[in-house]
Amino acid sequence: MTNLPPEIQDRRARAKTWFEDLQSRIFAALEQLEDEAPPELYPEEPGRFDQRPWTRDTGVGGGLGGHLKGRLFEKAGVHTSAATSRFSPEMAKEMPGADQDPSYLSASISLIVHPRSPRVPTVHMNTRFLSTAVSWFGGGADLTPMVDEQRSQAADDAVLFHAAMKAACDPYDPEWHAKYKVWCDEYFYLPHRKETRGVGGIFYDRHNSGDFEKDFAFTRAVGEAFLEVYPKIVRHRMSEPWTEQDRMEQLVRRGRYVEFNLLYDRGTMFGLRAGGNIDTILSSMPPMVAWL
Repeated sequence: MTNLPPEIQDRRARAKTWFEDLQSRIFAALEQLEDEAPPELYPEEPGRFDQRPWTRDTGVGGGLGGHLKGRLFEKAGVHTSAATSRFSPEMAKEMPGADQDPSYLSASISLIVHPRSPRVPTVHMNTRFLSTAVSWFGGGADLTPMVDEQRSQAADDAVLFHAAMKAACDPYDPEWHAKYKVWCDEYFYLPHRKETRGVGGIFYDRHNSGDFEKDFAFTRAVGEAFLEVYPKIVRHRMSEPWTEQDRMEQLVRRGRYVEFNLLYDRGTMFGLRAGGNIDTILSSMPPMVAWL
């Protein structure tokens, strides 16, 4: 299925193992938060992840979809995938190295968390390894507060989140955070609304410094930073009461999420075009949403 050398296949195997380990730890962290949610605000039973293995319709591979419908997290998806396949002629034109050989290897983790409370920000994170004749990492993490008072870049949640992403970047290159923060703001921008989707974070793609071990360590650091900072933010906010006005503001803000993911998101487009699992790809869609 692929002509890529054993060294590249070994790198993909290491990345796949890492992403799957991180997925397990994120399952545990979010389920613990479900348990901790105050029952006076979240009276239902704590949710647990429904883990659904899947296999690809094209090429070789598959993954594990983790789907949660809980009391604190109205909907969350934490998914891993790995593939050995070939790009279509149309996609090969867009991918570095695929003009030489359309074969590719990939591994990834992707997550989206839509909390029930408007006071708790929505979060997205993904990291991935992809190799054609050349290899690279991509991914990032971004935060979307749902009520206007929390959307300021000076708000506590944004400060904490950006500091965590900076701490993930700085040991590897002190210039990366500023670069990838700007890229995030530019990427998660809705031109038709003339606004960003949230308060940002970092975004990087086709990241290849020439040092695989450094780039792999950086990608692991992004995952660890997410796992540390997001539960802190949730614990800070989950006990705050909310109003119907807050809830409506959240549902409208979720509408922006839908618009971005269906109109502009590269990951959504790539997954659908590459024969990925539709349930995991579209799990980013909020469970309830409104447009005014």
